[in-house]
Amino acid sequence: MALTGRQRPPSEHAFSPHDAVLRTAAPQVARRRFLTVAAAAAMLAFSTNRPARGATAAPELHPARITDDPFPLGVASGDPLPDSVLIWTRLAPEPFAEDGGLGRRRVVVHWEVATDEWFAFVEHRGVATAHPEYAHSVHVDVKGLMPDSHYYYRFRVGAWISPTGRTRTAPEAGSDADSMRLAAVACQAYQDGYYTAHRHLAQEDVDVVFHLGDYLYEYAVDSAGGARRYTDVKLPDVFNREATTLADYRLRYALYKTDPDLRAAHAQHPFVVTWDDHETENNYAGAFDEKNSPQEESLVRRAAAYRAYWENQPLRAAQLPQGPGARLYRRLAWGSLAQFDILDTRQYRSDQAYHDRPHAPGTESDDPVRTLTGAEQERWLLEGWRASEALWNVMPQQVCFSQRKFDLPAPARMSMDAWDGYRASRNRVMAGAKAAGIDNWMVLTGDVHVGYAFDIKDDFDDPQSRTVGTEFTCTSIASGGNGTEKPADWETYMKANPHMKYFDGRRGYVRVELGRDNARVDFRTVSAITRPGGTIATAASFVTEVGSPGLKSA
Repeated sequence: MALTGRQRPPSEHAFSPHDAVLRTAAPQVARRRFLTVAAAAAMLAFSTNRPARGATAAPELHPARITDDPFPLGVASGDPLPDSVLIWTRLAPEPFAEDGGLGRRRVVVHWEVATDEWFAFVEHRGVATAHPEYAHSVHVDVKGLMPDSHYYYRFRVGAWISPTGRTRTAPEAGSDADSMRLAAVACQAYQDGYYTAHRHLAQEDVDVVFHLGDYLYEYAVDSAGGARRYTDVKLPDVFNREATTLADYRLRYALYKTDPDLRAAHAQHPFVVTWDDHETENNYAGAFDEKNSPQEESLVRRAAAYRAYWENQPLRAAQLPQGPGARLYRRLAWGSLAQFDILDTRQYRSDQAYHDRPHAPGTESDDPVRTLTGAEQERWLLEGWRASEALWNVMPQQVCFSQRKFDLPAPARMSMDAWDGYRASRNRVMAGAKAAGIDNWMVLTGDVHVGYAFDIKDDFDDPQSRTVGTEFTCTSIASGGNGTEKPADWETYMKANPHMKYFDGRRGYVRVELGRDNARVDFRTVSAITRPGGTIATAASFVTEVGSPGLKSA
């Protein structure tokens, strides 16, 4: 969702050496406009700038020369498996410097994983290298862990020790886990307010946090931090422009990750992340950007954005981008209790219909060849459902899945950026869920900066049709400012969409407890985010029962 206008054209930005390498690829793509996005990605793959080895490798920096704390961006963990978890940090003693204050030198990093927070019982330890080519980020896939267990981890560079992170592994594959708790979050525009919701999330008793996109925004952040209205600090001018280059995106992640509340949430819980649009550019669709730029320019920008995303998230090597492409969709499980199919609804989608403006569905949006997921991801999803033996099948993704009419008179306008603008794609997914016999289907959604609860209907235009699943949108952490309980369109939306059981416009997150008999969903909202210290409360709770999809007030 757009927040502001664009700030400054890319030509006014300073480019890093890596950006220059990406730019050199653009003319080659331009000469071959007939190429597919996949072919363009392959052509740009050389520009991923992997660390060299041997004599050409970056020289090593002695840790004694690091005079400031190299861990101001904190630690994180993610994608828990029964026997492993990914732990992350990024070294940046000068977080607002383009090179993080470490120049073009590699740094040796020691890591430890223990069963106690005092590290009296260290189970695993090792050494990793923070390479300048990866912005001195460290991704360690710690293997050989016990299933369904909590662990603590930390990193060390010389005499510097990172904050301690807490993480956990998933239950053993197929085991009969009784329950699990998760939280879903999205949309954290730094300039719109404080991350109060993350501060409270850090104190929640949840097993995993799903971040459903818009981890950062490409828009400018002024010296006062926008709505944060800083008086004790002044942010550098480097943030007061739209992010378009690799250097820009890296610096923007550094800004976001210096927020103490975001760092606290990452340190306390493992995250499972997927992107939406603003990690690259508002409402981009595949190789098409909002400004209708030449596709080669859009792909160069996307390559930079995807690279910075991987560098700053707890993701495994399998998600490392190759040029402007990355395999972010993936599958996780929680014993036999739940299967999670994490989607990417940006990278492979068809361009939005009707110039991406609210519009009633028509021949353009309903073209059966249009797709939100791409054919390969759609096939992967449906095959995964057919093979699933999980009690709950949960689909974390980005944009509203359920029908959402904006008007009461027919024909009602709908969002062409959400699944309503790709109804043939949605119909194929729903048919696949029914063919696979998925009884307990839950969709988790971000993007819209409000909390919704939907019954997913076999026919959204017939309130009496069968309910086939449930959908919950998790509102935003900060995007949109404080918000209000009942936005101006509350009454219209609730009347136009009888399958919409809840609508709240405040900031917060969704907390879900999956059990063997039912799932309980709590909408957690904060009192305010334009000033620090807001309180949190449960605004509404729902239950959906195993074998009987549909929402009931708890």
